[in-house]
Amino acid sequence: MVMVVVGFCLLLLALLSLTSGTYPVSLADLLLSLQGQGEEMVRMIVLEWRLPRILLSLLLGSALGMSGAIFQSLTRNPLGSPDIIGFTAGSYTGALVVILLLSGGYYQIALGALIGGVVTALVVYLLSMRHSLGGFRLIITGIGISAMLSAFNSWMIKAADLNVAMTAAVWGAGSLNGLGFEQLVPVAIIMLVLAPLLCLSSRAMKQLELGDDIARSSGISTGSTRLSLMVLGVALTAMVTATAGPIAFIALAAPQIARRLTCSAGVALLPSALTGALLLLSADWAAQHAFSIQLPVGIMTVSIGGLYFIWLLLREGHS
Repeated sequence: MVMVVVGFCLLLLALLSLTSGTYPVSLADLLLSLQGQGEEMVRMIVLEWRLPRILLSLLLGSALGMSGAIFQSLTRNPLGSPDIIGFTAGSYTGALVVILLLSGGYYQIALGALIGGVVTALVVYLLSMRHSLGGFRLIITGIGISAMLSAFNSWMIKAADLNVAMTAAVWGAGSLNGLGFEQLVPVAIIMLVLAPLLCLSSRAMKQLELGDDIARSSGISTGSTRLSLMVLGVALTAMVTATAGPIAFIALAAPQIARRLTCSAGVALLPSALTGALLLLSADWAAQHAFSIQLPVGIMTVSIGGLYFIWLLLREGHS
């Protein structure tokens, strides 16, 4: 029932995003535009500018929510998200290398982000697998790797040509500005490929949360299952980073908010996906309309995440 309410909120927010802006669109004009009718200017605003951005917000937010759920489930820790354990920073490093050194285009940047995320995940995995892949060990190792990569990213931007560095810095803030169907199509294709794999992994992920012994007794290979889940989580994070830059806090906050909304004992993929989509769509709308200037959505997600954790700390302090 809670997820139905979240889905309804997503629909209302999508309608608000389609109709609000510098050029307001009435509901009647919106319906005509969605049917391919009405004024050409209104159709262009709705179908070519606003609709792909909204769909990207939904897909990328869902990807971040599921990626966070995967890593928080593997580590059994609410801090176990790609933001904290370095995979987002690794994807950003790979993309920066392509932007600053190779002057690559969109697909080259996407490939660089994927390689950077995978290499970072492999390094963190290898450094954390001594004796066993403990959640606390993985998080601490990831924090250290993330700090080093963040320093390296800052050095690369500082050492680059000014114009290229400014482009990389703006992209690094995480933004949906200027994105359209050119970016939406590959994201949709990737999500269609990953969705069945995520569905198949959902049961195994829940079994792993119960402990390795119980998981093995139900016929699950714990080592290969963890590795496959990590690959899926990294692929989701790298896809988001390649498309819109590093967007922080959605992967960290969405699974925990979803867990509290559903009153469940652990994190789940579908509620985390819907919550992540709602958070990113809300943040993007606020970034566009809440201030006199249009901000990168990454700034808003950091603000929302900060407010969420302040509330969480206050709540825990009074419990």
